[in-house]
Amino acid sequence: MRFLIIPLLLLMQGGDKDGWVIDAAVEPDKPYYGITSANGTLGMVSSKEPFQCSTVVLADAYDTFGRGRVSNFLPQVNPVELEIRIDGGKVTADKAKDYRQRMDLSDGTFSGSLDFRGHRVSYSYRALRHLPNAALMEVSVTAAKPCTLRIDNIHSIPLSQRDPELSSRTLTFHHKEGTRIDMMTTSSVSPTGKVRSVAASAFMMDGDAPQHLPSGDGHLNRVFRTLDAGETFSFCVAGALISTAQVADPLNQAERIVTSACVQGRDELVRRHRKAWEELWKGDIRIGGDKQTQLEVRSMLYHMYAFTRTDGAFSPSPMGLSGLGYNGHVFWDSDIFIMPPLLVLNQELAGSMVRYRYERLQQAKRNAASWGYRGAMFPWESADTGAEECPVTALAGTLQHHITADVAIAAWNYYRATQDIYWLKETGWPILEASAEFWASRVDGKDGRFHVRGVMGADEWAVFVDDDAYTNGAVKRALEYASSAAKILGTKAPEEWKTIADAMYFESFADGVTREHSTYDGADIKQADAVLLYWPLGLTDGAQALKDMEYYLEKVPKKGTPAMTKCIHSIICAREGRADEALEWFLGSYRPNAKPPFGVIAEFEGGTNPYFLTAAGGTIQALIFGFGGYDITDKGIVRGKTVLPSSWKSLEITAKRYP
Repeated sequence: MRFLIIPLLLLMQGGDKDGWVIDAAVEPDKPYYGITSANGTLGMVSSKEPFQCSTVVLADAYDTFGRGRVSNFLPQVNPVELEIRIDGGKVTADKAKDYRQRMDLSDGTFSGSLDFRGHRVSYSYRALRHLPNAALMEVSVTAAKPCTLRIDNIHSIPLSQRDPELSSRTLTFHHKEGTRIDMMTTSSVSPTGKVRSVAASAFMMDGDAPQHLPSGDGHLNRVFRTLDAGETFSFCVAGALISTAQVADPLNQAERIVTSACVQGRDELVRRHRKAWEELWKGDIRIGGDKQTQLEVRSMLYHMYAFTRTDGAFSPSPMGLSGLGYNGHVFWDSDIFIMPPLLVLNQELAGSMVRYRYERLQQAKRNAASWGYRGAMFPWESADTGAEECPVTALAGTLQHHITADVAIAAWNYYRATQDIYWLKETGWPILEASAEFWASRVDGKDGRFHVRGVMGADEWAVFVDDDAYTNGAVKRALEYASSAAKILGTKAPEEWKTIADAMYFESFADGVTREHSTYDGADIKQADAVLLYWPLGLTDGAQALKDMEYYLEKVPKKGTPAMTKCIHSIICAREGRADEALEWFLGSYRPNAKPPFGVIAEFEGGTNPYFLTAAGGTIQALIFGFGGYDITDKGIVRGKTVLPSSWKSLEITAKRYP
């Protein structure tokens, strides 16, 4: 077995901070890939520039915007963006000294500290976990000598927002005499007018009302302060960002959110935010004896939690809320790579992901009917409606039908993990039944075996092929799981489901290696379909999985392909007792793809599109289901033998259990 040579990108530059804080020096001439403070609804991607974000994303706010004539996540107004000048000089990254940024993974707080002309400046912001549409910016300036501060809270309007309505007003409250909130709001619509978004913000500080001024591409509220030598001035900005995708009246709701934040005050907001994160971290993974890997794993877990929520029906895209990658669409990544770890660590988050699919089931049935099939046909790329959102020029949207089996597999795994029969009856069974009906109408069984013809599998370099190994395996499992669900619920399943599942066709080479599809001839592949028969499908044993793995690892180019195959290799090796080899594949699944200065993970080595949540999900699966020995079975979650590589002392996995 060939081992990988893995470059080590050190996340920590200022001590390990007990395995929770990523600390990085900011250097203007060095590459910079931002890390995201997010709460499952609002994503704020860091920038080199102090007090700013490179991108702000709002979940569910989709509209057509210049890429493939399909719905996209839209760049949004950052309600807590600031510009600070000290004695007329603008505080910027290129003029800063001793500039460091940090991400506290325990609660998603991003912070920076720097020296500007001798004055000490620090700031932090967080997407508030308990308030899905709110953010809080905190700033502190300690003067080295007497100086004047000019502080601008700016709403810069991106090109994706049109017809902006800009306002600033002072709110006073007869219920709480003496309270005054100086509110700035920006209301704008998406390119087609489908979605209205509203950003609102207010300074949390004493003093005169701010000046409201136009800005080049928006507007701002401005305040001045004078400081004596040694004096420290601290303040906050409370912000809200919400759209008609969440509420019918985003303008009033945004102002209510900011008003509530200002009345509660900074300490209460932070207390509740941290309490919400403490609940999430009841699902944790602790590695003894390897501080570097521990921090990297915590970063993956943080992003999985930061890009999901329990209070809704939201499923993350491959890039989560880290930007506009993949247009914010939902793929099989969420069902097969991201959701399984959450079934062990936090089933409420996993439940939200299944609800996302269930709420789009009727549209999936319309999709199937439009292609002449029965049941439900889930789209390869899904957004707000559940219609197909894959650009026409990408054949995956036309051919990658395994997604319908993937959704059914995810639904069955949720039931198996929770053992919630009421959920199975009300939510899981409709998905499983509709998926099985689709496949019963989609397969071809003229020769006594059942085939799926004209598809694209997980290996997207193989286009319009027959009997793709993963697709056929996923179809077999979807039909079996639907039959099992029917039996539990006392419902009679159609006999053809079992007939098809039992006779699904799989092809092998003469030496016993699983053939990826019926015409596969040994060409390079994007990722290995065949190894997926072992995990997550459980259709091959360890010996067959190792045989398939040995063959196909030579067919996947070393660069330019997704990280998911290496995660599966790690699971295979760990479950077959080859722990040190499993560690090589485990580390190789993400370290070569890590980008400076925070180690955010790109889709492939040399890629520039972090954060790739799919890789994090697959890597955490290797920890839980590989080294950790966990399984999701018909009797619930069970734990087998833990297998540790020689460099680890221990592995502890804790969970926030289903209520």
